[in-house]
Amino acid sequence: MALARIAVVGAGLMGHGIAQVFALAGHDVALTDPHAPTLATAKERILANLRDLGDDPGAVERVRQVAALAECVGDADYVVEAAPENLAIKQKLFAEIEAAARPDAILASNTSVIPITAIMSGLKRRERAVGTHWWNPPFLVPLVEVIGTEWTSQACIDTTMALHKAAGKTPVHVKKDVPGFVGNRLQHALWREAVALVEQGICDAETVDTVIKASFGRRLAVLGPLENADLVGTDLSLAIHQTVLPSIDSRPGPSPYLEKLVADGKLGFKSGEGFRKWSPEQQAAMRAAVVQHLKKSRGS
Repeated sequence: MALARIAVVGAGLMGHGIAQVFALAGHDVALTDPHAPTLATAKERILANLRDLGDDPGAVERVRQVAALAECVGDADYVVEAAPENLAIKQKLFAEIEAAARPDAILASNTSVIPITAIMSGLKRRERAVGTHWWNPPFLVPLVEVIGTEWTSQACIDTTMALHKAAGKTPVHVKKDVPGFVGNRLQHALWREAVALVEQGICDAETVDTVIKASFGRRLAVLGPLENADLVGTDLSLAIHQTVLPSIDSRPGPSPYLEKLVADGKLGFKSGEGFRKWSPEQQAAMRAAVVQHLKKSRGS
């Protein structure tokens, strides 16, 4: 699959970015979305991204906006769904996609936490179904988690890994289909303890974020946790765990503190207050800082 016909179902935040990555890699991309205004502006958004990043603006000409789902996926070699994070919506979409796509096309779902087995269980040819978890923004974060199910063929996994690697991504194979896959399980294990520290009055939210950004967060891009464990020694890691792990939050459900924030309408940026208060200026500065950091890290 040196050059493939790619179909992207969903032209929103993730979908247009995924289309951008594949188009920049030289693939022809058909893009669809049931929300006409979202589809209509997709190429404008892709072009703006390409220009901002200094990438070839001509890549946008390899993206074709298609109103009808069946037309979008009908001749595709590879179909990726980027619909909202809702199991029922994704299941319904894949029933429609399978009915319209070629029998040999690979069908991929971009999802952050929903098990691929649940999404794809109703398909007739489940061996060609796979999960691909891209991270936001897709054109700046290199990782793509490739998740197989008990039915996914090795050829499907191999082709999907090769396709994403050739497009400049960093694909990893997740060997068991579990909620959250690898990245979000790790990320939200950290978030759970971060919330617990605030809930228990050990520190405030700003301190949590400062500690992470000014300590181990500085080295995470070059030193993963298991590399770090080997660096300091597994014996020291074991000794630390024997002392620390018994007091780390291990509740199986969400924190009551987080549940109360939501119940009180403290929804973070969207309401102006979550764990901390956020003015419009502070929100804009934080978003800009994240994008600038990712842009500087691009290609490193």
